[in-house]
Amino acid sequence: MDTLVSNQQTQVAEPNTREDIATRPPVPPFTRESAIQKVRLAEDGWNSRDPEKVALAYTIDSRWRNRAEFPNGRQEIIQFLKRKWAKELDYRLIKELWAYNGNRIAVRFAYEWHDDSGNWFRSYGNENWEFDDHGLMRFRYACINDLPFKEPERKYHWPLGRRPDAHPGLSNLGL
Repeated sequence: MDTLVSNQQTQVAEPNTREDIATRPPVPPFTRESAIQKVRLAEDGWNSRDPEKVALAYTIDSRWRNRAEFPNGRQEIIQFLKRKWAKELDYRLIKELWAYNGNRIAVRFAYEWHDDSGNWFRSYGNENWEFDDHGLMRFRYACINDLPFKEPERKYHWPLGRRPDAHPGLSNLGL
C-alpha cells in the first residue's frame, strides 16, 4: 500500500566533497520489495550495535528526532548510539514496514533490552524516514514508548546480532 504522509520537502545542505556521497542500495523511489529490504537492512545494522557502522546509513547532515533528543549529523548520531547501547543492554530489535512512497518509508518496531539493574523493557515505536537519491537517510523521526516486563516474558531469544531469518517478525509475535 503506497501512502504519502506529506508532500512537504525539507532542504538539506549539499555534500561538500565526493567522499561525502555514498550510495546505499536500495535507493528511491521504493517499491514494496525494496522498502522491505531497506527496513531489514536497517534492522540488521541496528542489531549490530556498532555506532560507526550504523551511522554510515545516514547523510553526513542527517537530522533525527528520537524521544527528547535531536541529533544532527553523523558524529552526533554516533555519540547518541554509543550512549543508547551503553544503557540498553542485550538490545534486540525487530522492524516492520508500515508504508512507503517515493523516497519515504514508515516503519513500526519493537526492541527488548534491560538496564544495568536487570530490569527488562520492550520499547515500541514508529519511525518516519526520508532518503536522499543515494539511499542515505536524511531524516529520521522516531516516537517510542517503553513497557517494563519480567524476563520470562521475553519474545526475542536469538544470539546478539542479526535476527535469524526464521525468527518471527512483529506481526507473527502479536506485537
